[in-house]
Order: sequence, then C-alpha cells, then structure tokens
Amino acid sequence: MTVNDTRPATWFITGASSGLGLALARHALGRGYNVVATARTTAGLDAMAAEAPDRVLVHRLDVTAAGEATAAVAAARSRFGGIDVLVNNAGYGIVGALEETPDEELRAQMETNFFGAWAVTKAALPLLRAQRAGAIVNVSSLGGAVSFAGFSAYSASKFALEGMSEALAAEMAPFGVKVLIVEPGQMRTAFATDALRHMPALRAYADTVGETRAFARSMNGTQPGDPAKVGPAIDAALAADPTPLRLQVGADALEMVRGHAEQLLADLAAWETTGRSIAFE
Repeated sequence: MTVNDTRPATWFITGASSGLGLALARHALGRGYNVVATARTTAGLDAMAAEAPDRVLVHRLDVTAAGEATAAVAAARSRFGGIDVLVNNAGYGIVGALEETPDEELRAQMETNFFGAWAVTKAALPLLRAQRAGAIVNVSSLGGAVSFAGFSAYSASKFALEGMSEALAAEMAPFGVKVLIVEPGQMRTAFATDALRHMPALRAYADTVGETRAFARSMNGTQPGDPAKVGPAIDAALAADPTPLRLQVGADALEMVRGHAEQLLADLAAWETTGRSIAFE
C-alpha cells in the first residue's frame, strides 16, 4: 500500500524476525516499500537490512516493555518521515484448558497479544492522525473469530484485539486511516514449534484439549497456508474501496468463520422470540 506520493510507503512491522512477520517484511521490501522491522531479538533481521540498507530500519521492540513502542515509532519517523502501514504482528500462543492455565500465563498472553498491540498502536496514532492517511493492520487469527478447546487464553487475547480494532476503525475513519483485521488460518511457519506454549495437562481434559495438543504438535510443516502470499492479500485489501474490516486468509479460516457465522445466525433466528420477550409491556 502506498499512501504518500512523495516517498515510498513505510511499513512498520512488529514481530518481524520470523514467521509471518518476516514474510510480511520481505513482501514490503520486494514491493519497494520502506520497512521498519522490529522484534525483541533483531539478529535474524541483519541479512534483510544488509540487502537494502537505505530502505530497512531494524529496531528492537519488546511490545510489553514500557516506552519501547514510542521510541520505535520515533525512530521510524526520523528515518523515513512517517508510517503508512502499521502491522501489529507480534504474538504467541498458549495451548491448555482454562483450568490448566495459570493466571500468570494468561496475563503474559494478554500482555503480548493484546496490550502490546494496544501500546504500539497508541504510540503511532498521533502520527497517523497528523498524516490523515495510512492503515493499521492487526494480525489476529482464525482463533480470534472462532475458538476451540485448549485455546481459551489465546482466543481471549485475539478476541480482545478484534474488539479493539472494531472500535478503532470507527475512531480513525474521520482521519482517513484504515483498520484491517487479518485472520490467518494455519500458516506454514515455525509458530507451532517456536511460539506455542503448552500448559501442564490434567487428565480430565484428555478427550478435549488432548486432541488440540496432539494437532498442534503434529501440524508443523504441513500447514496449507503460504505466509509469502499473505502480504499481497493485505495489499489488495488495503487498496480496495472499501477496505474490509476483516480479511480471512486460508481456506480453513474461510470455512470455519463462515460456519461459525451461519451457526450464529441460526441461533439468532431460533431464539429471537425469547430474546424479544424481555421488553417492557
């Protein structure tokens, strides 16, 4: 996406050192955009920075650390003059039943996946408002629209991100800033091995969460989604008029979100009379 005619568009990406974040950074670089590639550990980004030192800024950013988002946004503005597309991608997952998940694990999940995105977005909003152009892309998940046994903590963080994004879209529309929620299905990255934390198992959940654990451990290397194709899909959505609020990427995401929506509508219709019955006479 290019929104400024006087300079290449600048994509600011969190969690850019691996997986989908790295794929998005490489897409942006290949399109001729400037890239602000941020991560808690930036060593994995050195090669990309060496490829195009004039168009890549690598900056450390732990989205849970106070002040680091503000510093990274300031560095992006100083280097490239602004931010055109903010991509909140940093995150990880937890596998475990609600009862199996310690409070500190839940809070850490929320700190990264939700509060981290909140902090980075808040740091960038004054700049985006002043530009009166740009986009905020919040990478949610299939698990941000539909949840499954064993993903209560992960889905809680992504559902919260999506609720924030819906409100943010209305708040930023008068300033010409778009908001896009991306809901990927299974992507062939190292997420399943490097970014999924498994909670201690209780025997009581062997038949429900146990299946989820087994699936999460077995899917690595077989996921149908190509992360290199997500960047072009995001570009297409941002260029569209209107840009959708949500973009599902992957056949599994499309099918499951559609099934969930159909069930929601069916329940709504089946229980409409009861729902309306609580009005004052």
